[in-house]
Amino acid sequence: MVTEDIFKALADLTRLRIARLLSTMELAVGELAQVLGQSQPRVSRHVGILCDAGLAERRREGSWVFLRQSEAGGPVIAAVQHLLAVAEAEEGEFAALCEADRRKLAAIRQSRETAAEAYFARHATEWDELRALHSPDAEVELRLAEALADAPLGHLLDIGTGTGRMAELFAGSAERVVALDKNLEMLRVARAKLQHLPTARIELVQGDFADLPFGDAQFDTVILHQVLHFAPDPAPALAEAARVLRGGGRIAIVDFAAHQREELRDRHQHARLGFADRQMADLLRAAGFAASTPIALEGGDLTVKIWLGTRRPKSASPASASAKETV
Repeated sequence: MVTEDIFKALADLTRLRIARLLSTMELAVGELAQVLGQSQPRVSRHVGILCDAGLAERRREGSWVFLRQSEAGGPVIAAVQHLLAVAEAEEGEFAALCEADRRKLAAIRQSRETAAEAYFARHATEWDELRALHSPDAEVELRLAEALADAPLGHLLDIGTGTGRMAELFAGSAERVVALDKNLEMLRVARAKLQHLPTARIELVQGDFADLPFGDAQFDTVILHQVLHFAPDPAPALAEAARVLRGGGRIAIVDFAAHQREELRDRHQHARLGFADRQMADLLRAAGFAASTPIALEGGDLTVKIWLGTRRPKSASPASASAKETV
């Protein structure tokens, strides 16, 4: 960050308003234009200046571009936001603009929630049908939380976040949560669910579980909740999860035990009819994990399993570690 660029970027009322809005939540450029009452091209120019100065960062999600407060700014971002808070407290005209922006921001939040409710309404029947086949979601969530409670979650990656429920569940106990999904519509549902959380604690990213858009060793915990049965070949997804985990990091896989409900292939696009314990242990070992004893939650036609693994140091070979694993 160059100090001169920062001050130049802040020498404009619209950009001050944008910076104030981004302290609240991540916003699409089109949503910013709606709040500010300006054209999208004009807002995009302001966004470019803020990004060039290191005060904000863009992220493309399909045809949409989202803007968030820069994660790299650290103390500089905190100082800018403190200055803006003081300005709002002391300058009546700026305070009035910020208050009007927040009212419009509330409308954006409501619009997101309405779109999410419409999505749920379209899919409620099929989801209720699937939920009826296994243990209640609350019981699964409780057992998963208990299974992960023996060590800090640190930086958590929720792969295939779907509605964002796992990200929401663990946001309070993790240092930071990144929620990833390939489906744009599901990401918008998750964004509506998670928009009340501080932007510094939660990030939503579009990506494929077989090709994660992250560098090596960036996370301490990875969760795949009811995701792996969509993978024709689970091995690449687990290899990618291992790659982005630090040594000693943990993976938690929540999915179905092996079953014979063939109709789930057509009705719910399941590529795999669950997993046997030995099969999952072999997959985890091949990806570089030491597997723990799985947890079974029976209570319906389908048994839900929680498989846990710990990322071995890269120097450790699967063969040398296999004797320490319990399956």
